[in-house]
Amino acid sequence: MCNVHQKMIFTLFALILIASACKRAEPITKPNIVYILTDQWRASAFGYAGDPNVKTSNIDKFAQEAVNFANAVSVCPVCTPHRAALLTGRYPTSTGMFLNDLYLPDEELCMAEIFKAEGYKTGYLGKWHLDGHGRLNNVEPERRQGFEYWKALECSHDYNEMAYYEHDNPEIKYWDEYSPNALAKDAISFISQRVKSEERFLLFVSIATPHFPHHSAPAKYRAMYPREELILAPNVPKEWEAEIRKELQGYYAHCTATDEAIGHILQKMMELDLLGNTIIVLSSDHGEMMGAHGIKPFTKQLAWDESIRVPFLIRYPAIGENRGAVINAPISTPDILPSLLGLANIEIPESVEGENLSDLIRSPDPAIDRVALVMNVCPFTREYVYPEYRAIRTKQYTYARTLEGASKLFDNLSDPFQMTNLVDKLELKDLQREMDTKLNLALEKIGDDFNPRDHYLQKWNLKLDSSNQAINYRDFLKGEGVVQTPMIR
Repeated sequence: MCNVHQKMIFTLFALILIASACKRAEPITKPNIVYILTDQWRASAFGYAGDPNVKTSNIDKFAQEAVNFANAVSVCPVCTPHRAALLTGRYPTSTGMFLNDLYLPDEELCMAEIFKAEGYKTGYLGKWHLDGHGRLNNVEPERRQGFEYWKALECSHDYNEMAYYEHDNPEIKYWDEYSPNALAKDAISFISQRVKSEERFLLFVSIATPHFPHHSAPAKYRAMYPREELILAPNVPKEWEAEIRKELQGYYAHCTATDEAIGHILQKMMELDLLGNTIIVLSSDHGEMMGAHGIKPFTKQLAWDESIRVPFLIRYPAIGENRGAVINAPISTPDILPSLLGLANIEIPESVEGENLSDLIRSPDPAIDRVALVMNVCPFTREYVYPEYRAIRTKQYTYARTLEGASKLFDNLSDPFQMTNLVDKLELKDLQREMDTKLNLALEKIGDDFNPRDHYLQKWNLKLDSSNQAINYRDFLKGEGVVQTPMIR
């Protein structure tokens, strides 16, 4: 009988331990999310990515602790379209969010609304660029798509006097220091408070650097990059070198200063012992051409890698031996939300169009390949002169098509700077046909017939002004036709 009692006591004790363990494991089942989004940071402009110039020690260290999607692409490489696709998991042709300065409709189900329904405390810091009511206007609480804690602004690139609105206060405020540093400090405050109150959280930190203007980078960081010492990519024409060195000096300075600010966030999370129950993502909304292929600095929207490729590093609980793993299969913007939901064991809404890649993230395989869709539905502002296109990226190839036919085919393994266009090479006709078929399948999947730009402008009741900038469509629908946005992009 004594043995029976001992067995019962042991069994009861074991059940208590199991229950306690399950309770402790709950944050891992539904982990916190910290999403750090930078602006116009090219995938190549990191030490871990092989850039011979830039100093990004904190992010390089994080890359060693994360899974690296080496061929991540922006579905539509410009600010508003990327952000809309990221928060909804849907394509620009499905939401109508294919121009800058548009309002993301209320009816779209967004990231914060999904996580909030699962009990998460949600917070947003920095650049929003999804409100369409003017870049310095307050994004009213009902238009914040589920984010509660709020210190943000629609759009500004005045990094040393960055404006923002705080929570429900309609009065505009200004950060009192270089904005990446200010945002990092507030992120740390938000995270620390959530830990103290034992709240599960989703925090989105939207840092607007290294987007131009580049001359505004702090002087001590600009001094790290003497122009004459910068090594330029081989696809930058000789005649562009002086201007590119000038811009790269400030661009890299912003990169290093921003790396330092992000490092403070990562260090604090480690100190708070959050790495075991938090998913951390570091990415960017798009890149920029910076003179590559003779395209002016600040230009994006195009299908070159300098524009479409973005960093995508993700660290998740129990990452274990996958630290530093590389995934060569590309990920596109709409795939990010469903993948985060998959990692967090949250049901993916039917409205989401992207693919859940959480299994690939948990079991990284550099040999796996897939197709990632990229598009420019309607090039705008100075990029209006370029044709609309649809493109795909695989781990080896980039293929793009305009309405006139195939326009780009690159073997990115043998030609990483995309200097040899293989379109219409007789010996590669089978490869081109294969890529074209894959592009058609990707378009068919989302119901996009690839029509001229005017088709989509008419469908979504949009217009461009004389400078090919989007007219705020809320005003247009009211018959006012007022352009509320400045030309800075």
